[in-house]
Amino acid sequence: MLQLTREIKRNHELIWALALKDLQIRYKRSALGFLWSLLNPLLMMVILTIVFSTLMRFSVKDYAVFLLSALLPWTFFSQGLSYAVESIVANAELLKKVAVCRSVFPMAAVLSNLINFLLSLIPLALVLLVLRFPFHLAWVYVPVPLLGLILFTMGCGFFCAAANVFFRDVSHIVQIVLSAWFYFSPVIYSLDLIPKRFRFLFEMNPLAYILNGFRLAIYYGELPSLASAILSVAGGILAMVAGYYVFRRNEDWFVYYI
Repeated sequence: MLQLTREIKRNHELIWALALKDLQIRYKRSALGFLWSLLNPLLMMVILTIVFSTLMRFSVKDYAVFLLSALLPWTFFSQGLSYAVESIVANAELLKKVAVCRSVFPMAAVLSNLINFLLSLIPLALVLLVLRFPFHLAWVYVPVPLLGLILFTMGCGFFCAAANVFFRDVSHIVQIVLSAWFYFSPVIYSLDLIPKRFRFLFEMNPLAYILNGFRLAIYYGELPSLASAILSVAGGILAMVAGYYVFRRNEDWFVYYI
């Protein structure tokens, strides 16, 4: 972790520049540009709200807020990981020509999606205002699960980016895993709806504690238990340490496979 901290400090300007470049390329020649970062979560919210609160009749009051409180952090994780897994391969030509710290590419991929996530809080605030839903004081807790989410996304991103260099199937596998992971995570539902005999399986999901932290603060206006708060950050730290270790162990071989 100390090595990673030094790399971030030494290359922070490059990481920021790469993140902004990624955002510019993503919305290039798009009529709405950065507005898509606001529209995407709103459109997804409308679709899922219609499906689950109207057609399937989930009995959750203000389901739109309930949904967005976990959907937004989930979207950050899924998009951050999707971009990070391709970050080394996508910059192959640059890595072959210039001596640059390789870890900056997964970090920039996650940072660009973190910016998207922060922008997506605007439509969340609009939904709260429209529905006259209260802004709970517990919002001050949001930075805690956000820290855990960033660390967890970075750790998974480092691991998958390294693996994708040697096995290009990894990027496709990640998309399949994310599709299944979405339904395995408490995004469209609450863990209380899961039968007790199966609930332990869902509680093994490290994202469950992180997403629950967001939902408790934003929707319920409550703070999680100390154990849940610790687990949400500890899971992120463990993922970061493991992912970065794998990345550093293999990065010298990247140039021979990209």
